[in-house]
Amino acid sequence: MNLAATLRSPVVLRWRWVWLAPSILFLAVMAGTAIGETAIPLETILKVLANRLWGAEHVVDRIDAGIVWNYRLSRAILAACCGAGLALSGVVLQALLRNPLADPFLMGISAGASTGAVAVTIAGLGAGAVTLSLGAFAGAGLAFSLVVLLARAAGSGTGGGRSAQAAGAIILAGIAGSQLFNALTAFIIAKSANAEQARGIMFWLMGNLSGVRWDDVTLGLPAALGGLLVCLWYRRALDAFTFGADSAASMGIAVRRVRAILIAVMALVTATMVSMVGAIGFVGLVIPHAMRFLVGNRHTRLIPASALAGAVFLIGADIISRVIVPGQVLPIGVVTALVGAPAFAVILIRGTRRR
Repeated sequence: MNLAATLRSPVVLRWRWVWLAPSILFLAVMAGTAIGETAIPLETILKVLANRLWGAEHVVDRIDAGIVWNYRLSRAILAACCGAGLALSGVVLQALLRNPLADPFLMGISAGASTGAVAVTIAGLGAGAVTLSLGAFAGAGLAFSLVVLLARAAGSGTGGGRSAQAAGAIILAGIAGSQLFNALTAFIIAKSANAEQARGIMFWLMGNLSGVRWDDVTLGLPAALGGLLVCLWYRRALDAFTFGADSAASMGIAVRRVRAILIAVMALVTATMVSMVGAIGFVGLVIPHAMRFLVGNRHTRLIPASALAGAVFLIGADIISRVIVPGQVLPIGVVTALVGAPAFAVILIRGTRRR
């Protein structure tokens, strides 16, 4: 076997990506920290990290140090966590439902999480005993449960044999659920929020990383890593689910238990991200499709590739949101939609032509 064939072998490619992925993620985080209205050199960023993490005594301008540590670095890390978490949710939902259009945004999970978060923060639901993340999780679970019940009432399962009919019913139920919870969110804001609160909430609902601090990272990072580990643990089950629930059951998989665990974990991950940065669309829809073109359908490769691509994509979208309009920060959801919608159109057209 020649050298080129050796380098293309699956084992070599797998280990190459194992070592390359952290480097790509590190470079993306550094870019998210360096790029903005005020460009900060990489050398300055590394000095700030050395001072903060290892007690070095490099001389760094206080303003630059504050921007790096208190603002941009935490923002870039949380953007990576949110991108990875949303992409993983898309991978899982598309496999479990056998539906290429399934993602947290379209299936009502993001809308339900937004409603739960707004109900806690604006309407005071729970009288202070319910946290923002818990409210978002409850809303996400309620929304997805409603979507599933509505799809079943329409004569669909969540992965049955009549795939075209099931896909149509689930998507229509997801659209209905999203619209319902978006309307509830708007009603709560109109009824309970003043003008200033309403403006802040509406900006947040479109995706906003401006207020991110290290406390958010300590919540988002475990959620993203936990979601990744759970997905990798059930990677073979997800492979089986792509052939249908009956095929998965014939392989000895406890279909109901595995499906319930995966959906609950992905709802928790999505709710955690939404509670911090608002609803961000297209990440869970576009990234899994793009990665399938690159690494195939096997979830052993698809899961880590989607997590990495989602992280890099959302960091890039955050950079664009900060620099595209001088002196103003756009909601990150606007950028993901502007990039994601055309990308999804290209993926859809290419997929249709291949059939």
